[in-house]
Amino acid sequence: MDVLSVALAVLLCTFVVSGKPMVRKERVLHDPETMRQAHEDNTSFQFDHEAFLGKDEAKTFDQLTPEESKDRLSKIVDRIDIDADGFITTTELKAWIKRAQKRYVYENVAKVWTDYDLNKDNRISWEEYKQATYGYYLANPEEFKDASDQFNFKKMLPRDERRFKTVDLNNDNLADKEEFTAFLHPEEFDHMKDIVVLETLEDIDRNGDGHVDEDEYITDMFAHEEGGPEPDWVKTEREQFSDFRDLNKDGKMDLDEIRHWIMPQDYDHALAEARHLMHESDQDKDQKLTREEILENWNMFVGSQATNYGEDLTRNHDEL
Repeated sequence: MDVLSVALAVLLCTFVVSGKPMVRKERVLHDPETMRQAHEDNTSFQFDHEAFLGKDEAKTFDQLTPEESKDRLSKIVDRIDIDADGFITTTELKAWIKRAQKRYVYENVAKVWTDYDLNKDNRISWEEYKQATYGYYLANPEEFKDASDQFNFKKMLPRDERRFKTVDLNNDNLADKEEFTAFLHPEEFDHMKDIVVLETLEDIDRNGDGHVDEDEYITDMFAHEEGGPEPDWVKTEREQFSDFRDLNKDGKMDLDEIRHWIMPQDYDHALAEARHLMHESDQDKDQKLTREEILENWNMFVGSQATNYGEDLTRNHDEL
């Protein structure tokens, strides 16, 4: 399957579906309440594994035995211990978690870079991205007779162009790897936060009035079967909307309220996770972890679901 077909399939899967999930949809980037609940429900420690290792890396530990997991974790400890004093501090854990997330983002971009850099000049123009993503649709509009298909393509193309122009800080209509990373992962870049908020509003605002009311807020998370009861969590979300989302109590959320919702201020998710791991593993409560304390609690850090670090350990430390 060529890149145009792949891009088409991804786009269709992403936007042509009904958009009404039967379960909760998380839009909040780093929500204290979401993290608290994840830790409480985290019987398999999957949340910790993904935070500690990165999502892609965490998946492959399913293939490792406990002994292999512990052995690789011991080697990871050496890399976390920045000052090589034999102890892991909260600051070092936080730095590691941030590096793991950063690596996940940049490796994700590296995987798709050649799909969009069509002329192989190590930059991606808007025309290259448009051709790779929408070229088949633009060349064969007759194959997209369904009104919803056409609506989604016509909606997403100008939205992508707007995002592309936002990442193009030097206005040369080209994206280098850093700019393209901001394009694909805008939530990781401060100068893209306004776009994230605006796109969230546009996704949920079904009546197009520029606000998100309670029904739109709930519909984005839950497809209500006619005549069926709402789950308890939906009722809780309605209360959350009234009590905490709709700050000015006008019955709807504007852009500022959406920003407050999806981007909580004064909250560092990496620090929160580092403190959580420290609290759960620091047996002698001296606010630092030894190798032995980490290995004693290995299942929280990597368990049977962590990264295949055999390859990763050969990389230069500066790659993270």
